[in-house]
Formats: sequence, C-alpha cells, structure tokens
Amino acid sequence: MSVAISTVAFEGTEARRVNVQVQLTPGKPMFNVVGLGDKAVAESRERVRAAFASLGLRLPGQRIIINLAPADLPKEGSHYDLPIALAIMAAIGVVPADMLERYAAIGELGLDGSISDVPGTLSAAVMANSYGLGLICPQGNGPEAAWAGDLDILAPQNLVQIINHFKGAQLLSPPVAGDLIAAEDGPDMRDVRGQETAKRALEIAATGGHNLLMVGPPGSGKSMLAARLPGLLPPLAPHELLDVSMIHSVAGLLERGQLSRVRPYRSPHHSASMAAMVGGGTKAKPGEASLAHHGVLFLDELPEFTPQVIDSLRQPLETGEIIVARANAHIKYPARFQLIAAMNPCRCGSGGADGVACRRGPRCAADYQARISGPFMDRMDIQIDVPAVTPADLALPPSVEGTADIAPRIARAREIMITRNGGALNAHLSPDRLDHVAELDRDGQTLIVQAAETLGLTARGYHRVLRVARTLADLSGADKVHRLHIAEALSHRRSRQTPQHFASSPRSAQMHVPARPNRGNYGG
Repeated sequence: MSVAISTVAFEGTEARRVNVQVQLTPGKPMFNVVGLGDKAVAESRERVRAAFASLGLRLPGQRIIINLAPADLPKEGSHYDLPIALAIMAAIGVVPADMLERYAAIGELGLDGSISDVPGTLSAAVMANSYGLGLICPQGNGPEAAWAGDLDILAPQNLVQIINHFKGAQLLSPPVAGDLIAAEDGPDMRDVRGQETAKRALEIAATGGHNLLMVGPPGSGKSMLAARLPGLLPPLAPHELLDVSMIHSVAGLLERGQLSRVRPYRSPHHSASMAAMVGGGTKAKPGEASLAHHGVLFLDELPEFTPQVIDSLRQPLETGEIIVARANAHIKYPARFQLIAAMNPCRCGSGGADGVACRRGPRCAADYQARISGPFMDRMDIQIDVPAVTPADLALPPSVEGTADIAPRIARAREIMITRNGGALNAHLSPDRLDHVAELDRDGQTLIVQAAETLGLTARGYHRVLRVARTLADLSGADKVHRLHIAEALSHRRSRQTPQHFASSPRSAQMHVPARPNRGNYGG
C-alpha cells in the first residue's frame, strides 16, 4: 500500500512543500529513502528504526520505499524523521492515514521516540497555512508555529502522544504563541560627549535608512555611536516582523517562540568568512547580512575584513537580497540592511592627525584605505570624519538631547517619506522614483550639478547625495529639496575637495549644529 504526508524543504527562507510517500511491497526486507536527500536524511532510517523499537513497534518485514517528492529538489536536515515515521505508522495501521493527509509534519526523532526541536518551524507553519494544512511539530517549536495564524497545530513531546491523540486517548492542546518582546531601553545618545557632526550624521542615517561610514582614530566613539543607532530606529512593522522572524527561524535563532519588534543589530568580527557574511556553507544557512534584514549591520575595523567579504556586500546593498549560486541550486536570502561601518584613518590609528606621527607617513593611510574598493565606497551614502575626543569634550555636560528626544523626530520624518514613497525609505528609492519625489528647486539643481562635475561624482554617487538631501528635507518638514539640503548632503560625502565653496552659507549654518574643525583629511 502507499501512504503520503506533507513536509517541507527549505530554499533560503522559503519553505517548499514536499510529499513523503511510503510504499510497502513484498520482497526481501529493506528500508530505502530516495529523493535527493543529504546525509542527515539517509541517517533518518536508523533513528526511525530505533524510535519504533523503543515503542515496541516492529517495522514490517517488507520492502519499505520512502520517496521525497519532488525528487529533483535537494532535501537537507533532520526534520524529515517525523513525517517518515508517521507515514510508516499510517501504512501499518498504527495511525489513520486519512487524518495524516490534513497535516504537514517536521521534527527530529530521538532514539527513545522523543521529538526534538528543529529550525524553520515558522516558515513551515506559514507554508502549511497557505495550503490549508495543519502542522505537526516538536513541542518546543509549538509557540513559534502558533504565530503563523489560524491553523491546527499539534505539538507532541514524543511519538506516543501523537499516537494517543489520533486514537482519541490523549488530546493535545493547541500551543500558545510565544511572547512579543518590545523595545527595551538601550544605550542613550546623551552618553556621547561632543561629536555633534557625527550625531547629526547618525540621525540622518537613521531617518532615511542610509549607509554610514565613520573614519576616525581609536577611541573617538565610532562604535559607541553605532551601538546607539538601534534605539533611534522605530520598531519593526508587522510585515517586517514576519520577514525577520522567518529568517531567524530558519537560522535556528528563535527561542521559545519569542518574537521581537526590536530591529536586528549584527556586528560580526572582522575574521568572518564569506559564507558567514552572505550565507551558504555545506548546509546552507542565512549569513550576517540576512540576519540584519530590516535592521543594522555594523562592520567595525572595516579594512580588516578580507576584500572578498567586503565586496560580497555590494550586490545586497543595491538589490536588498543575496543569491548564493550552487551547482545544483540557487538560494535567495533577503538582505535589506542598513550598513554602518567604522575604520581608522590608517593601520597606526591616527593617520597623522592631531600631531600624532604616523610611522609610515601618508603612505600608511593610502595603503590602508586602498583595501576598500571604490565601488564599495561609492555605496556609502554618508561618509564622515569622527575626530578624537579631547579632554574638553569629556568635561562637557551630558547632551541636552537624548535618544528619547531624537527618536520621535526620526519617526515623524519616516512617516512622511514612507507615505510619499509608497512604503519605501529614501535610501531604497530607484533613480526614476527619486527624480520624481526629490522636487529640487532651481538653486538646489544648480548646486548638485556643479558639485557633481567638480567633485567627479559617479551616477550612483549623484543619486546617493540626492537621497540624503531628500531625507534632510523630510527632517526639516520641507516639501522640496533646497540648496541648503544639497549643501549639507555634500558635506557628508568624503572627498578630497570640500563642498563649502559651493554653498553661499558657512558649514555650521548648513548643518544646524555647532561647527567643529576638521582633523586630518577625512572630513566632508
């Protein structure tokens, strides 16, 4: 006889439906699993055999063929154990086959018949719901699956419980969704002394979702500023929460089914490999870039990352997704993150600024910064100098504005841009859409054209300056982008030439913050 039950195979964060077909035929006893499964799938035979023995069940003395259809779709992971076991039990009459057809199942079996947690339960539940199926999953994954909506979820602790449930001897209660964690109080912007230019740039980046590069000597507060960015960002919207949670589910990072509205903040070490950053590996999993989806990816000591890892981020910075190409499959991961990077001017640290001599002179800074390719640097919307903190800065009283004061201002500006842009942040606008919403006045148009020619901006650099200027206009409540917004956007773009001579007003007036002297050759 032939019996089938549904399960899933993961392609990136998407769960695809797989039918587990079981056929018992006369012949020499054997147990084969076919359908392009990996080593973990092949080993499920022994786990199922041991789990049956612990329950006092015997495998039938026939040819047992398990087919995972479609056969050309790669199958990875141990979550096929439970559907294979349930299909065999239905074939030998332990559980009713007609009831199994209403469910999809995932779970790893222990040798004693227990059912262990597996990653990707939320994605599997979403898939099951889309097909009108229920879901059988491990007890520990039940709170996670309950977030998928109104579907029938069975979350047994072991095979005995699921057998008793189908026989009516012990009904399983539906699991309750895990907690929704709200934002907690984190590091406050009041802790940052001085650095008014850097704080202004961080506010602009948080408002429009812009990429930010901070260049400065050690101890100038670059990491301190980056750590305060998540507190400035609004909580995840419901559709963003689902996207982020599905990625974390596939990566096995959801604990007790708890979802968080706090935007992700990932800070990988500079020794991270290519697979760790963009995903992939022997058993494909999302990388740091995807785990930062709808959140922040902070790369400290940027030039210390290998050039290949840095340049691997160029595609997701433009498209918002990562495609891992394999010989037998292409895996797509969402990766719409905000990149915040920090670096020293040179390997020695100071770059010769503030009277600190560099051991190798200007060559040290040139070689160190050359580790970052021009195309990657062109994708950084805002590039600022973060000067060393002086004793006078440390003696200053705490800033008047803290995170609680700045965050509402950012939220209001974001609401304006999202309503106008049809749900997109300014940093994610296409060039055509950007030209439509920028609405430059005549003086602003003249300035940006003159600056593009004089500073040698690429087409990408031109549009990124325009996006930042549009964000500045939103922060000030202006309908159009004016000359002042263009001038400030240019002042946050690292170049060997400064943009001050393009504006009629001094830089301090453009930025609406007290002017600070540039230290070194890395200011706007």
